[in-house]
Amino acid sequence: MEITKIEKVIKNLTDVFFKAGAVSIELRKNGLTEHLKNDKTPVTNGDIEVNNIILENLKKITPNIPIVSEETSENKNIDLNTFWLVDPIDGTYDYINNKDEFTLNAGLIIENKPKAGIIYAPAKDRLFYSFGNNLSYEIQNNKEKILNNKQINKDNIQAVSYSNNLKPEIKEIHKKLNVKDFIKMKSSLKFCVVATSEFDLYVAEPRAYEWDIAAGHAILKNAGGIVTDFNGNEIFYGKENFKNPAIILKGKNLLNVGTN
Repeated sequence: MEITKIEKVIKNLTDVFFKAGAVSIELRKNGLTEHLKNDKTPVTNGDIEVNNIILENLKKITPNIPIVSEETSENKNIDLNTFWLVDPIDGTYDYINNKDEFTLNAGLIIENKPKAGIIYAPAKDRLFYSFGNNLSYEIQNNKEKILNNKQINKDNIQAVSYSNNLKPEIKEIHKKLNVKDFIKMKSSLKFCVVATSEFDLYVAEPRAYEWDIAAGHAILKNAGGIVTDFNGNEIFYGKENFKNPAIILKGKNLLNVGTN
């Protein structure tokens, strides 16, 4: 798909995501209904309604591209190399508990690589999107800006983590990269704040699924950052069961700082 076509697709989706985000907030204000899925994680009527809005519009905008969503079984048992990965609400615990870091996500995978993505954090009024190299943007307060990495202070590397209790292997990587401090952050917002240079690093052992990271991967990569496994290998999509390996996110200015 040509970059001009990808740009048109992603920009058409911004209004869809603003609408879906508003719906998610309104449903939460009215009181969510929730139940546990087979994997014992919660899902709400907000997850399902947002999923319906995103999938309905993706099918209209790109009818020939398969969609894999966390909240449906469609297309999860076939081999795919070009497809959408959708996580309608990432950070459902935050969503349920009236916190503000939950996000809406869609990542476009082409030939098993993340090429474009869109992430919206409605409670923070921050929407991020990307459709090509050096073409990652944020919209906040109706103002759009391109994501340009700021020069980092290599004596004061700031990291984000999904937990306050770091595993030993993550502590070791933090030590090698001279991380002085980290904060806990939920959802794919972690990718976005590394892409904006608000933070420099995120490290996680194998956890979650491809739909949790695809959109953020595209946004960070196209902002000049990188996502690899612990051995520096590129992350591909469409793997069996859509499971993630261990990952390291680095902002653009941290790329020349090694972990070995």
